[in-house]
Amino acid sequence: MLKLRTGRLSFSAALLFVFITLISSANAQDIQNPPQLLKSKFDTISIPFHNEKPTIDGVLDEAVWQKAGKAHLNYVVRPFENTIPPVNTDVFYYEDGANLYVAYIAHDFKPDDIRVFLRDRDDTWGQDMVGVKIDTYGDGRLAYQYFVNPLGVQTDSIENEMTGNESASWNGIWLSEGRITDKGYVVEFAIPLRLMNFEESEEEKHWGIEFVRFYPRADELRISHLPTDRDNACNLCQMGGARGFKNARQGESLAIVPTAVLGAARTRDPEQSNDWDYQNNQEVGLNVNWSITPEISLQGTLNPDFSQVEADVAQLSINNTFALFFGERRPFFVKNADYFSSFQNLIYTRNINAPDYGLKITGRKDKHSLGLFVANDEQTTFLVPGNLGSSVASFEEASLNLGGRYRFDYSDDLAIGTVLTLREADHYHNYLSSIDLKYRLSDQDTISAQIIATETEYPDELYKGFCDEECLNPSDYNESTLRTNKEGSFTGLSYILDYRKETSNYYIRARHQYADEGYRADLGFQSQVDRRVSVIGGGYNWWNENSWWNNINIDGDWDISHNGEGELIEKELEGRIRISGDYQTRFEVGARKRDRVGLRIDPSILAIDGNSNLFQEYSYKMFFRTSPNQHLNFGVFQRVGDEVDFVNNRLGEQVYIEPFINLNLGRHIKLNMQHTYSKLDSNDKPLFNANLTDIRMTYQFDQKQFFRVTLAYSDISRNQDNYDFDVDEDSKNVGFQLLYSYKLNPLTKFFVGYADSAYDNDSLNKLKTNQQSVFMKFSYAWLR
Repeated sequence: MLKLRTGRLSFSAALLFVFITLISSANAQDIQNPPQLLKSKFDTISIPFHNEKPTIDGVLDEAVWQKAGKAHLNYVVRPFENTIPPVNTDVFYYEDGANLYVAYIAHDFKPDDIRVFLRDRDDTWGQDMVGVKIDTYGDGRLAYQYFVNPLGVQTDSIENEMTGNESASWNGIWLSEGRITDKGYVVEFAIPLRLMNFEESEEEKHWGIEFVRFYPRADELRISHLPTDRDNACNLCQMGGARGFKNARQGESLAIVPTAVLGAARTRDPEQSNDWDYQNNQEVGLNVNWSITPEISLQGTLNPDFSQVEADVAQLSINNTFALFFGERRPFFVKNADYFSSFQNLIYTRNINAPDYGLKITGRKDKHSLGLFVANDEQTTFLVPGNLGSSVASFEEASLNLGGRYRFDYSDDLAIGTVLTLREADHYHNYLSSIDLKYRLSDQDTISAQIIATETEYPDELYKGFCDEECLNPSDYNESTLRTNKEGSFTGLSYILDYRKETSNYYIRARHQYADEGYRADLGFQSQVDRRVSVIGGGYNWWNENSWWNNINIDGDWDISHNGEGELIEKELEGRIRISGDYQTRFEVGARKRDRVGLRIDPSILAIDGNSNLFQEYSYKMFFRTSPNQHLNFGVFQRVGDEVDFVNNRLGEQVYIEPFINLNLGRHIKLNMQHTYSKLDSNDKPLFNANLTDIRMTYQFDQKQFFRVTLAYSDISRNQDNYDFDVDEDSKNVGFQLLYSYKLNPLTKFFVGYADSAYDNDSLNKLKTNQQSVFMKFSYAWLR
């Protein structure tokens, strides 16, 4: 049984009390200063009301479309600024109190050049698409985005102005269909208004709206019914107005989603035995999504299967002192994840491995946004950070995990927020409190700030297991740092101050960030502590509308980092030039000069220990990408030059190459191939050669189902003569997965798959399978 030690939350409670006091004061002023609607210089359109439901089939043969509102998309807003589009696009729209209906007639002089493929939901970027962005509060803070390709495949997301992110993790259940004609294509869709948070009232509503078409040919054109102003850094603030929806109601939407998981696996350690250890897994769970009010929604899950279906993209981890980051894919955590975003990654839910339950509430009312979740975990995993490296600690003790985010939009220009997190087990805890703000000084200038306070206690057995300073063998690696590991309860502080100025032609950025050695964000992904970092940079743009190139950009920055005692960790000066042009081509070259503290890859020295050396690195990089036609997209990233050899704490020479190629074979088959090659020479001798290949082939049967084959292969060769401890001179790993997916909608899904992995090293001398599994997952949504 977990005990909540509320006494240790006193500092967090104090910060929260101060913040609530500020909000109360702001609310008092808010009565006299009501929120302003979106300030747009563009005309507001009227959304007609008709109590008629069309058949969503991509054929506009119902009489109601003749009575619908109509707009023309007359502006190319990217990569050009408000130029005349090469094609005509008409959009029709109306609402019936429950749904917004939108239809597009997208003209094209060469229908054979339309870039369109059958793909999984949210995987249509780079294709021809049309859609609509909707800001239901009309304040430029957040917009729902609905896009459809000419075959009716959906892509939806939420754009968050506060964080500057677009998140495809949000998924709604809506209808769409598309049809290619001899004059272009037609798309028709219906968006239930209950998908979006908005304030119910008997009055006419004023929302923000933008109609958009993506037209990828020599350039990928973004065409809109509105002009844009590049001198305004806030995109959502420039959306047009929409008046209507007087009868719009959300009701109490409820989705009950039972889930079932069946699986069988076998594992072994080929170096010890060829005997297999068999495991079976049968689980039944329940997910509930409930719109408590038009503004607030609740998600709950019991006995969830939190294992992800699709394999992560493989990453190479060699001569790297910091932990790798993998994105979240699990449905409970990705739903409405934007409500928990702030300037730093304080809530990284992949830290929660095996929960029995989870509960989440999210919503927005007037100027207030809230996200809160709680979940248990059968074990506890977190990052142990340092100023030169980080590692992952884990111990077999159940924990309680809680994360909350609140934001108050005081005005169109000022937003204030807080994040609170808690992780607690019987012999461990981590509490975090933060306050942040974002203030738009003008259309071009923005200031952001965040201050974070933490309190932490590690388990005694974890601390006592830390390696001492004489531990030099990476085989003894045990998630420690020399200066940043702590015994008993300790506190920490971090803050960030950021300024950005963005105009059409130039931009400036400046940032100062600090984290003391006691700072821990164990529910987040914060891999660096005991650091004080200052960055200043900027760039300049040249724009062109009448040649093979459309943009030339130069960019550079200077940064310097010290630890808490003022010792230099890193000083860096870098710059690059980038050219963007026809065939969606991008070419970039850059150079970097860096003074950098080295260290031995030793778990006891992930922070400066007084014996660290300062190295001066010079390196050069190049990036190229192009898409000459709708079937081919390829490119390469390359970096050559000096690189610290963390094995021997000396300067080496690195060659790093990362090519990729994406092929569309007909409308149904997609092939993605990515390779990573990394070579490091040290002391005029090879240290290692590493190769990593990730290949994924998908056959999309229709809008709802696909079959995918994934293969990941790594091959690393090390020169034993350049190591002073034993290593495998040759090691290989292979991962293989077969996956069939059927998605009736984002909640009703079926998966069945097979996975296999094998490895080879000096002890085996050949690839041997160490894990095999088969699995099936099913969920069905009852909607009310």
